[in-house]
Amino acid sequence: CVQPSVPPVPNYKLSMSIPEWLQAIQTYMKMLQYNHTGTQFFEIRKTRPLSGLMETAKEMTRESLPIKCLEAVILGIYLTNGQPSVERFPISFKTHFSGNYFHHVVLGIYCNGRYGSLGMSRRSDLMDKPLTYRTLSDLIFEFEDSYKKYLHSVKKVKIGLYVPHEPHSFQPIEWKQLVLNVSRMMRTEVRKELEKFARDMRMKILKPSSAHSPMKERPRGKSLSPRRRQGSPQRRACRRDKS
Repeated sequence: CVQPSVPPVPNYKLSMSIPEWLQAIQTYMKMLQYNHTGTQFFEIRKTRPLSGLMETAKEMTRESLPIKCLEAVILGIYLTNGQPSVERFPISFKTHFSGNYFHHVVLGIYCNGRYGSLGMSRRSDLMDKPLTYRTLSDLIFEFEDSYKKYLHSVKKVKIGLYVPHEPHSFQPIEWKQLVLNVSRMMRTEVRKELEKFARDMRMKILKPSSAHSPMKERPRGKSLSPRRRQGSPQRRACRRDKS
């Protein structure tokens, strides 16, 4: 029998609408509770492949321990996998309050022409948002307005790419494809940038920024293969573009 302290992992039922399903996921995360202990129970390395992060999410469902915002994003991705109509992407905020900077991340959701979010925070209006926002900028401004209630000024907003639905993907999550210094921009500018980005995302024409620099992670000075030097410059360029 299931112990009452361990909330059951939500299962999608065909009778559910997508907003109901997202609500069930958010309710589950709230039942795990926000981690106020100061100790992070799960190590999340942002550079890990998606497959490794999904293993960590599985562990979260087994352990049923309190989570913070980053773990909630990973768990939200895990629980929404297999719903191709639901696009998921990270939204990160850097805010300033009382001489200090704070970082926060939520999982942006796009489905049927509407935006919303899933997440965890100490503040109830800085986590999940219903799937009702017509544009990405409407969603971001809603977060900005929520932050104002706590006298936080939003300095930067970072938007990542849609996360693939293949749980075994070796691709890492792209966390910051678009970075906006919103504190130095007019809202009209911010809206314009966000809407262009959202349009490109929906058309799936954006490539992960890491794809442009596949060599970044490799130690310098070591050749990839002994034949690398003999290849023509044209051939080398093709090899680089493959990723």
